[in-house]
Amino acid sequence: MVFDRVAVPVAVCDVYGAVQLANPAMAAECGTTPGRLRGRDVLELFRPQEATQVERIAEALRLRHRSRYQVSVRWRGPGGVERHGELTADPVSDTVEETPALLVMLRILGEGEVVPEPSPAPVTPMEARILALLAGGATTARAARETDLTVDGVNYHLRRLSARWGASNRTELVARAYALGVLTPGVWPPTPPAASGEPE
Repeated sequence: MVFDRVAVPVAVCDVYGAVQLANPAMAAECGTTPGRLRGRDVLELFRPQEATQVERIAEALRLRHRSRYQVSVRWRGPGGVERHGELTADPVSDTVEETPALLVMLRILGEGEVVPEPSPAPVTPMEARILALLAGGATTARAARETDLTVDGVNYHLRRLSARWGASNRTELVARAYALGVLTPGVWPPTPPAASGEPE
């Protein structure tokens, strides 16, 4: 009850950013109801300004570092107005050993004019590399070995891509990667167009 009455937009997410619970203020910023936010990726709802910052935070959380994390974000607010602000994520759990949930609060800093619907966000070099491995038939475990991520880390990237592109399975993810030019058609093994020398 208290959670619902808080005027500040607040959500509880799992360690990978999937919304488990949101208050009405947070849902209003997304133009929906709290129940419809469940399972959505908070970083797809609120677009980070720096992808590398998000990657560092995600790795710190997987290593169970307990700090307050802040991310500058933009999103489309009520009425289609483009807004910008800051997401603050605090890891919370009953014990130090337990994998924490994230208490996420949104601070609205300003807004701009109504803007057209954005095109799909570009993929990061790591996402492109994972997609290329999947297109070549790699399992999640092999993709994790090839990218020096954990299996959970690979799944984290795949979940974000699936939410961003509205893909229901990995086959659709790979197909969309080719359609959007993330993977180069007619090349084997599958390769991102700018794979050579691009930083991870």
